[in-house]
Amino acid sequence: MNTVNTTSNGTEEMISFCCSAPRARSVYLIGDFNAWNRASDPMTRKPDGSWVLQVPLNPGSHFYQFLVDDEPKLDPLAMYVHWGDRHEKVSLIALA
Repeated sequence: MNTVNTTSNGTEEMISFCCSAPRARSVYLIGDFNAWNRASDPMTRKPDGSWVLQVPLNPGSHFYQFLVDDEPKLDPLAMYVHWGDRHEKVSLIALA
């Protein structure tokens, strides 16, 4: 995951997520910030096979995964890996 603070309105920051999945047909970002909704945050495929999406996040810790062709995947570049509320490993991003 690459994080980039592109804008801020005082509380939320726009965070860029990037997933390398050149052979994937679809990639979604799922996490506690979208109630783990498997359809709410589709990522956009880039010519190099990476998938990107910017989402606004509040300060604090957020758990997430990439959903690559309906299979949950950890972010290999995440700050941390944690056991989530759903009793599986999840990626973690912490924002100040």
